[in-house]
Amino acid sequence: MEGTDTPKFLGQSSPLPASPEDAELDYVPNPRKGELYMVRFAAPEFTSLCPVTGQPDFAHLVLDYAPGETIVESKSLKLFLGSFRNHCGFHEDVTVGIGKRLFDEMKPRWLRIGGYWYPRGGIPIDVFWQSGAPPEGLWLPDQGVASYRGRG
Repeated sequence: MEGTDTPKFLGQSSPLPASPEDAELDYVPNPRKGELYMVRFAAPEFTSLCPVTGQPDFAHLVLDYAPGETIVESKSLKLFLGSFRNHCGFHEDVTVGIGKRLFDEMKPRWLRIGGYWYPRGGIPIDVFWQSGAPPEGLWLPDQGVASYRGRG
């Protein structure tokens, strides 16, 4: 965060990064430092590319975390997630990679990600990762994404 409390992207015109590696996530001090609470981000229209066919893959991502010293700035997260539009990756690698990068950089008390991928080849793939056991006393609501049922 380079010594400032002002998010880098706030109020600025920001182009979509060319790749996840080029995306810069911005973190700000946690305004409720020391309190146990959970933050949820949902990205119901996440897109990346199939590494085999090059065709788009779609997912509903749900990211939950209990902040530590910092919180992720939402615009930088949006740009980071958008940078996957031209990135080829298997569902598992993409989902776990997003969770691990956020966990490694932000250093929350706890983090989990659910990647609910729409069917490819007739098979939906759901991928889940968490940093470890949730802190005692943290309220963990269900991620609220139903299993894929097709036509029911």
